[in-house]
Amino acid sequence: MSFWGQLGFQDSYSGLSSELTFFHDHAMFVLVLVSSFVGYMMVCLLKSSLSSRFIMEAQALEAAWTVVPGLLLLILAIPSVRLLYLLDEVGGPVVSMKAIGHQWYWEYEYGDGSGAVSFDSYMVSGVEVSEGGYRLLEVDNRCVLPYGVDSRVLVSSADVIHAWAVPSLGVKVDAIPGRINQLGVHLMSSGVMFGQCSEICGVNHSFMPISVESVSPEVFYHWLIG
Repeated sequence: MSFWGQLGFQDSYSGLSSELTFFHDHAMFVLVLVSSFVGYMMVCLLKSSLSSRFIMEAQALEAAWTVVPGLLLLILAIPSVRLLYLLDEVGGPVVSMKAIGHQWYWEYEYGDGSGAVSFDSYMVSGVEVSEGGYRLLEVDNRCVLPYGVDSRVLVSSADVIHAWAVPSLGVKVDAIPGRINQLGVHLMSSGVMFGQCSEICGVNHSFMPISVESVSPEVFYHWLIG
């Protein structure tokens, strides 16, 4: 959940979100290091009265400013590529949930065949939000996922392009008509996470929030059969 004046990321509820936060910190460290060095060298050159007009070549310096940036790019590229592969990793999911975008609400479905459980999730209007609720984020039916196990979310659309995005999970998946995209989720603790459609889909694009509730596997089982 984000708050007014917040500068950092939302609290992480999944391992993937934590990995994204760690990579951001890693990249920012390299960025600050390079920026500080460049700023320091600029100040030194501006304040220095020395000149090097007669130096024709400096092979060691040229080698250094070629090799060092390459190493810095590798320092950024290796964890970035690793994270890209983690984003596509689904593994062996215990639970599969379908999220289908409509204009302008979400439909969720668990299981298939005669035992499938499906429901629609609409935004709760401001006058209906109970005390302690969040305006434009609360829904009448939350999607529920268990923590501590691998889950899979299948995302598609019934009309136009939508996007199922939950910042606390570190996920944003396009919902495209006629196509099913999947993502793996491993929740680490209980709680409620909010997201929104992140693809402009029409006049009420801003009014189709996403609410994910993380519960224990036992509670999830009783909720599913109930």
